[in-house]
Amino acid sequence: MGKYLKFLTVGMVFGIVLVKSEAVSWYRIFEMFKFQSFHMYGIIGSAVITGIILLLVSKKIKIKNIEGSFLRVPLKDRGFIRYILGGIIFGLGWALCGACPGPMYILIGTGAFSILVVIAAALLGTYVYGLTKDKLPH
Repeated sequence: MGKYLKFLTVGMVFGIVLVKSEAVSWYRIFEMFKFQSFHMYGIIGSAVITGIILLLVSKKIKIKNIEGSFLRVPLKDRGFIRYILGGIIFGLGWALCGACPGPMYILIGTGAFSILVVIAAALLGTYVYGLTKDKLPH
């Protein structure tokens, strides 16, 4: 249990950073989707760049994960339509509810308990996808 404490700590720091940077603010998300502000694009862009740098560094110094194996990014099947459709569905959900999956849980911590309806819908959608994924074109 103690080894998971560091992950809990990182998650709490992540939540505080997102709240303080206003990344969980519905107004900021609304501005982003209307292309009125660079604020959210700057946050997302810096996260992507940080992730790339950290993956390259972890590969270089051979960091291991919690199970003891080396970090690696699995290869994915190439495809265009599924990524476009998935991105559209994800973006529409994000725009309609004003939160992507990580910040949905952070919003509970800020006292916005109405987000529980959104989390329930997201979990239901994930469950339905799990039931129907074999019938969908991948």
